[in-house]
Amino acid sequence: MTRRLRAAAVLLLAGVLAALPGTGTAAAAGYRYWSFWEGGAGTWTYATQGPAQLRPADGDTVGFRFAVSEDSAKAAQPRAAADFAKICAAVPERADHKRIALVVDFGTAADAPSGETPPQPAPRTACATVDESATAADALAAVAKPLRYDSAALLCAISGYPRQGCAEQVSDRPAATASPKQSDGGPSLTLPVGLAALAALAAAAVWQSRRRRSR
Repeated sequence: MTRRLRAAAVLLLAGVLAALPGTGTAAAAGYRYWSFWEGGAGTWTYATQGPAQLRPADGDTVGFRFAVSEDSAKAAQPRAAADFAKICAAVPERADHKRIALVVDFGTAADAPSGETPPQPAPRTACATVDESATAADALAAVAKPLRYDSAALLCAISGYPRQGCAEQVSDRPAATASPKQSDGGPSLTLPVGLAALAALAAAAVWQSRRRRSR
């Protein structure tokens, strides 16, 4: 087999092997946890401080979302708008206090730990009136007890959800979904087509070898 044919065969074989079950992209690892967000101008931004460190000002909005996420760049945002005016519309100002709007999103059933379901399907909103020195964690405790933390002060549960576990790793999610053409569980066409192409390359190599010997 010539160098050119050998190179083509290797490249094609690599593509065929990648299409075989179990040889594609590995499952994407993520973590099931409560992510923390800051709201502004109706949008959400992943918080750069933890809720126990951040001290929101009067009129601020913070959000919490329970979901499985690979990293902060791909974390699922709260599904309710960061709308302080709407959330705290009925709560009057108080001297020496501040109002913090909160959105608590318990996520979907797909993100729930085994044997548990989200306490409610839609996000919960609340307006906390707390001391001026209060943190986001203080505001959360005022409206969504019981809270659960681990030994490293990581927020594990809001309103008792989930009942157990804390930011455990989840690796049973595929990195990419299957093509709709493969949804019926049938074999991919890539394998037979690739094998046929390999057979054609082998036949070409034999023909070329015989041609050289006949000269």
